[in-house]
Amino acid sequence: MSLTANGLLADLGITDARIHLNPGVDELYRHAIRLGEGVQAATGPLTVRTDKTGRSPKDRFIVEDDLTRDTVWWEGFNHPTTPAVFDGLREKMIRHAQHSELFVQQVFAGTDPEQRIAVRMVTEMAYHSLFVRNMFVRPTPEELQDFQAGWTVLNLPSFKADPAVDGVRSETFILVNFTEKMILVGGTQYAGENKKGIFGVLNFLLPGRGVMPMHCSANVGEGGDVALFFGLSGTGKTTLSADPSRKLIGDDEHGWTDTGIFNFEGGCYAKVINLNPEAEPAIYRTTRTYGTVLENVVLGEDGTPDLNDGSLTENTRSAYPITQIDNIQPGSVAGHPKNVVFLTADAFGVLPPLSRLTPEQTMYQFISGFTAKIPGTEQGVTEPSPTFSACFGAPFMPRHPGEYARLLAQKVQDSGAAVWLVNTGWTGGMYGQGKRMSIAHTRALINAALNGALDDVPFEREPFFNLEIPTTVPGVPDEVLNPRAAWADQQAYDETARKLARMFRDNFRRFEAGVDPAVTACMPDPDQQG
Repeated sequence: MSLTANGLLADLGITDARIHLNPGVDELYRHAIRLGEGVQAATGPLTVRTDKTGRSPKDRFIVEDDLTRDTVWWEGFNHPTTPAVFDGLREKMIRHAQHSELFVQQVFAGTDPEQRIAVRMVTEMAYHSLFVRNMFVRPTPEELQDFQAGWTVLNLPSFKADPAVDGVRSETFILVNFTEKMILVGGTQYAGENKKGIFGVLNFLLPGRGVMPMHCSANVGEGGDVALFFGLSGTGKTTLSADPSRKLIGDDEHGWTDTGIFNFEGGCYAKVINLNPEAEPAIYRTTRTYGTVLENVVLGEDGTPDLNDGSLTENTRSAYPITQIDNIQPGSVAGHPKNVVFLTADAFGVLPPLSRLTPEQTMYQFISGFTAKIPGTEQGVTEPSPTFSACFGAPFMPRHPGEYARLLAQKVQDSGAAVWLVNTGWTGGMYGQGKRMSIAHTRALINAALNGALDDVPFEREPFFNLEIPTTVPGVPDEVLNPRAAWADQQAYDETARKLARMFRDNFRRFEAGVDPAVTACMPDPDQQG
């Protein structure tokens, strides 16, 4: 539907613009191609290139006011700004939007009707509108008739801030105002800001309702047993949750209520660099499907996507509605989890392939949110380097990590869920010396945890991190299970384990004031003997 403003955006002050309201896939393809935003691949998807190839967490600000002053954790990625800065940029953006062409999608964030929020997404890019249509939950025709937006996102990539005047860090900005229920985004074409901005809102609101917001994927087995997979980029979160024997609930953001799990999204935003069609057939098919948005994926001469080409960025993405996946959970809701899995890609080769966590260790590992970068992933990285992202999603978590950790621990205790730490990184040595963990072994470990095969297996203690390791797992060689035994030079293992243990301790110091002493006591001990 195309129309002039006529009051549709009058509450924003936009009174003279050409508006496309809730346009469908065909219409958005036409507009995106007409506006030069992208081209259609020979296999069907809309392919686009963006000025920025990832999120801009350092340019994200939260308005500090009576609602947020004492509830937001003003450290890490939570940068404060003032209502005056927000108002000044909003006024400039509104003037910029007058006489322009805008795309509006009315959507829900959340599949649980009692927890979802209604969102009006306003952007000048047709491809952003298709991204939003894919990634959020679309209302029914009946729900659209009386749709009332609780939140508004105004995203104008062509509007760039003046840092010297506007009170922000750069030309790019993401400003979140919880009192006004509005997000302003400018100076970036990266569509992920639309999704993460609103999910950050849910991450702030839901704990006040006793609901645990989570940056995780989720699936459910034939018997109704739900599993959660937490993990940072590159740890296998999307791959391991897309199990053909289990139904996918969602691949990125979920809430845990008193009745179970619900998906925040209506779609998936999968990383597709070097995607293997045999190991990940469901995700691979979406890169060949009409309606998918492919970000920064290079097309070959024949117009087909080359998923092995990272010349634009390693962060190539596919955004598609979850209905493109065959094996999905109806309604994207399910009961309480039986198992919770923390995934880490430890390039130091220190952590066990699988270990069982106590409630206190669950909180400690959750707040730590560890994985590791390998050499070559970033300029200047010549040896494995640690990445700690609290709650496995620090840029999206406005509250203190200890608050989320306590809520997760309570949910785990109430449900009786088991919690596992799984290393999908290196074994037998650090990166460059050992080898990457076999995905077949990782799947066997996770399957054993999910199907109860480890319930009666003996466990042994690893000394540096005090982790419980199973002594035997069906389908996995025993010598793989204990990381120290897998190293040929066990003295070198001890030295590397001590090094990583000190890194964990150094990272956790900034959280100690907001967590229970029993959690702090779970810090690894670099003085232990192997």
